[in-house]
Amino acid sequence: MSVDQKIHIPQSVPTAPGPGTPAAIRVRDLHKSFRIPTKRVDSLKERAVHPFASRDYRELNALRGLSFEIRQGEFFGIVGRNGSGKSTLLKLLASIYKADSGSIEIAGRLAPFIELGVGFNHELTARENVVLNGVMMGLTPKEMRNRLDAVIDFAELREFADLKLKNYSSGMLVRLAFAVMMEADADVLLIDEVLAVGDASFQQKCADAFHQMKAQGKTIVLVTHEMGSVESYCHRAMLISDGEIKYLGEPTEAGRRYLKLNFAAETGDSNDEEANQEEEVDSGEGARLTSMRILDVDGNETSTVEMGEPIRVEAEIELLQDAPGLHAGFVLANADDVSMFELSVPIHSADGNNIKGNTVLVTATVANPLAPGRHFFHCGLQSPFGISVYVPKAATFVVFGTHPSAGILAPETDFRVRIPGEEV
Repeated sequence: MSVDQKIHIPQSVPTAPGPGTPAAIRVRDLHKSFRIPTKRVDSLKERAVHPFASRDYRELNALRGLSFEIRQGEFFGIVGRNGSGKSTLLKLLASIYKADSGSIEIAGRLAPFIELGVGFNHELTARENVVLNGVMMGLTPKEMRNRLDAVIDFAELREFADLKLKNYSSGMLVRLAFAVMMEADADVLLIDEVLAVGDASFQQKCADAFHQMKAQGKTIVLVTHEMGSVESYCHRAMLISDGEIKYLGEPTEAGRRYLKLNFAAETGDSNDEEANQEEEVDSGEGARLTSMRILDVDGNETSTVEMGEPIRVEAEIELLQDAPGLHAGFVLANADDVSMFELSVPIHSADGNNIKGNTVLVTATVANPLAPGRHFFHCGLQSPFGISVYVPKAATFVVFGTHPSAGILAPETDFRVRIPGEEV
């Protein structure tokens, strides 16, 4: 398929997006891959010394057939783990990269804010760079000079306006770049997560600017790892993983799936280590903890639990002898090994008889008031007749959510404010 890069469609921009709103960005079957050499030869000297060095490479498929539309006036979020293809997609939209195949259509003038300092000449002053960048975004030099003071004032760089950019800090650069984008008066804005470089007061100014642009019906594409921003600003959001769209729809649901995907991958990296620790301490004279796992609502093993959702744990215990009075104990602890609660479960058959030579499954469902973070279950087996088994960190999981808590608990709350003397 041939690549149709940037067909500009002049259309009016409504104040609010709706099902019948025209598309500001239309992407169809977009593919992009990169060739990564297996052995790098970076200089002529190396090539001369090793003339027959392998020129083999592996192919990295960054995007695999993406298709989606962004409506005019829509605030659209793109989320995903590092390496998922978000930045590649944004650079394709900005024409920094050329697609291998597929099509991209954009209605109106585009203003990218993708990487810190892109398009700046560090040997020029801030004033000179403002005019230069404005021209690159489609404005005339006269139009940009008329907006020069507004850019410098928004960036709060009045006393540094005649200083060369090579002497600017990263925070000053990001403020200048964002101010130029604001004054470019573009129809479509592409914003990467580089806004995190700004200080707290400037981030608040950016938040106010976002609300203003949203009210003006600008089409904004925001790539970020901050799920709070996605929920606060975006009409819709798209989750990308391994170069493919995994979800496109409500921002809250996109954020939830992103956090689940992110923490599931993280906990998967550490499970082997925990399993190795378990193998060394899980056996006693008369009983053995063979496995312990966290379950989702469908009974499948998981490593993540959403805030407020019940915690379901299952322990598999092998009894090697009669064990009257045997109890299985579970201790839920956070990452600092602070115990949250303990649970003791008596183990016996339905008729009260002891069990010998069998495998027992102990399941428990626990209410979840936990704040986001990593948590562990310690497990112990104890009987009055010599069985004593303790397995620290027998199961690990991450509680995730889009509303972080500063404490270790995030219980459901209800409050009201009443001023004496006022009618309720």
